[in-house]
Amino acid sequence: MGNSISHKKTKAPKQASKERPPDMDKSQGKQFPSHFKQKPNKVASVPGSRRHRRPPSLGHIAVVVDQGSGFTKAGFAGEDQPRVVLKSSSLVPSWDRPVLPGAPGCELVGGVSRAHPVKHGVVVDWEALEGLWERLLVGGLQVCPEQWPVLVSDSPSAPPEGREKVAELLFEALDVPACHVASTAQLALCSAGALSGLAVEAGAGVCHATPIYAGHSWLKASFRLDVAGSTLSRYLRELLVAACPDLRLQGLPRKTVTQLKKRCCYVSLDFYGDLRDPACHHPASFQMGNGSSVSLSSERFRCPEPIFQPGLLGQAEPGLPTLAFRALQKMPKMLRKRLANTVVLAGGSTLFPGFAERLDLELEAQCRRHGYPALQPRLVAKPGRGMAVWTGGSMVASLHSFQRGWMTRAMYQECGSRLVHEVFN
Repeated sequence: MGNSISHKKTKAPKQASKERPPDMDKSQGKQFPSHFKQKPNKVASVPGSRRHRRPPSLGHIAVVVDQGSGFTKAGFAGEDQPRVVLKSSSLVPSWDRPVLPGAPGCELVGGVSRAHPVKHGVVVDWEALEGLWERLLVGGLQVCPEQWPVLVSDSPSAPPEGREKVAELLFEALDVPACHVASTAQLALCSAGALSGLAVEAGAGVCHATPIYAGHSWLKASFRLDVAGSTLSRYLRELLVAACPDLRLQGLPRKTVTQLKKRCCYVSLDFYGDLRDPACHHPASFQMGNGSSVSLSSERFRCPEPIFQPGLLGQAEPGLPTLAFRALQKMPKMLRKRLANTVVLAGGSTLFPGFAERLDLELEAQCRRHGYPALQPRLVAKPGRGMAVWTGGSMVASLHSFQRGWMTRAMYQECGSRLVHEVFN
């Protein structure tokens, strides 16, 4: 998949394989099935124009933090890639932080529990989040937080009071001089040089479809889906155990299952047709570290399918293409076409081969089926979209015109954390 989708209906271009390391035996000689057909080129080129102002002197360039359910990335504004990527979860002594029934952590053996500060894009454990940010800033980036402005990403569906707690944590616990909290959807669009469009995000813990117009999120027209990367990893394990009830598969490490998912799985453009035809199953073999191997067949395209059909997991909510269409449908009529012209994909779970093509097909079909033939969505599917939110934050925080958007320590001390709703709106 690269930045665009080819006009010709041919085999998938070779550059698509660059998004993932090789996943098959060399004798098979391909990354994913050659029957993939490409949709016509509908990727918009969106130039951005911004008015520059002289920034106030904050002393340093900013730190950018994209906090996700699975991984959290941190780095410096103006750079192309984050410097540090850490698992958002962490191991803590259970006697230090006891895990109660219904608490966000999970008990492990040996008096150790795993704390998950972010679930489905929403912070559920602020103490664990503080520890994560300290590891990122002090241990990872090796900076003194009190000397650096910090831009933090925030889920579109996170409760508004969460932004107040973010400000409190940054100013009270980490003692930063200034902060900014930005929607992941807005940052995803910024990474593509756009101020208006539809952000379609699929990460580890949650998927979102969020309309953005002139840099502002339309939260009443936003939709979320809690089926995402972590759900797909669990589903893949279930599929493998069902196909081969070998006890060793039940003991597959989580890391191995994740590698299987990333290297071997893809999105089918005709799910039920491929499911019925064994010739379309394209078996692959994955070599594990202990010398044994795992074979995958239809599991390769069955694994990502719940993002498009949550009903496969017994969930009644619609799939991501339907939610993306509903987000456009809820926008004012005069804005729909403009937003449909820039549908930006973001998040690691959009990197499956075939994901962009399938979303394009289904979103276009939804528009025709519901009487919106003039809406012809144009996808922006950049190769680096797995890091799109962090990249957008890096771009935004380095702009001269953005520097007046910081909430400073003096502002916090004078007005309190509720000021975030005015500064970051």
